[in-house]
Amino acid sequence: MMAYILLHVLTCAVYAGLALHFWRTRWSARPAAPAAGDPAGGLRTWERAALLLPIALHGWLLYADVIAPSQPRFGFAHALSAMLWLAVLFYWAESFFYNLEGMQAPVLALAALTAPLPAIFPGYATTHAASLEFKLHLVLAMLAYSLFTIAILHALLMAVVERRLHGARKGPMAIGEPLGPLRGPFASLPPLLTLEKLLFRLIGAAFALLTLTLATGIIFSESLFGRPIRFDHKSVFAVVSWLTFAALLVGRHFYGWRGRTALRWTLAGFVLLLLAYIGSRFVLEVVLGRGAT
Repeated sequence: MMAYILLHVLTCAVYAGLALHFWRTRWSARPAAPAAGDPAGGLRTWERAALLLPIALHGWLLYADVIAPSQPRFGFAHALSAMLWLAVLFYWAESFFYNLEGMQAPVLALAALTAPLPAIFPGYATTHAASLEFKLHLVLAMLAYSLFTIAILHALLMAVVERRLHGARKGPMAIGEPLGPLRGPFASLPPLLTLEKLLFRLIGAAFALLTLTLATGIIFSESLFGRPIRFDHKSVFAVVSWLTFAALLVGRHFYGWRGRTALRWTLAGFVLLLLAYIGSRFVLEVVLGRGAT
């Protein structure tokens, strides 16, 4: 038990240390010049390698809690922890293809906060967690949550960039224009048009996973309870969240929604999605002290 707690503390500490490193080296108004052989923007080779340590530790802890036991535990703490673990993993993989300077510190800081939560809130053994249908539903849900987390952070980063760029220009801004006047982690980002395209790719992929999550949830409910859907608060929030993201993608395709409009719809859908499972599990486990049904 002590080793289990120490591993959580170590994972949290490594995430926090890397977040502090990226805060100091990327968010400074006058960042230090890159060393010989290091890229001018994006992750350096040693930084990308260092990220693998907390990713591996975090993944093993989640495996030990959720996959390995004969009676797995999966509560709101495990959901948050898994969501941010996958978000860091996605970000690490994306770093090979995109320069997303500015996202390292917030992603890793959130991971540092959520990694130790299962040790603090162990939750309850989840009924029917050993079934294949539940595991498939769970994996798809966590993938969708994590992609939406990256999308939210990405949208907030774009909002900060746009606000700073407006302040620097004191005038109208061309969306395809390079972000030259900005300093610190924003100076080496691609144009806003490129960032916006990446944002909606993330939302589209997350929406597809959310659709599969709802579909497997319906199949799981049919096999377990004999009816395709239970009209509880979790199902209602999940369906409303799906409708919100569907409306966002339709608005983007037919009406060209972008900027603050897209940010508001993305935030609304994400909050509803959090309330669907994590919020309801938090109330049941922490407020009411009840286990899974």
